[in-house]
Amino acid sequence: MRKLERFYFPFFMAAFMTAIMSFVLTAIHQGFHPQFLMNWGKGFSLAFPIAFLSVIFVAPFVHKISEALKIKTP
Repeated sequence: MRKLERFYFPFFMAAFMTAIMSFVLTAIHQGFHPQFLMNWGKGFSLAFPIAFLSVIFVAPFVHKISEALKIKTP
């Protein structure tokens, strides 16, 4: 089950972050109009695969950085 965590955490993290960011950016750049949801969906569908792969490949590197920055206590 631990192996699956490597994929479902990045999936949900990317999904939530992509949904929020694409919503906000679509609203800022286009405003709310009748085609808003369709345009938001297009933005989300383009951004999600990029975000998902980024989280999968970048997360181990970020984890190593954060571990290196931790103060080691005995």
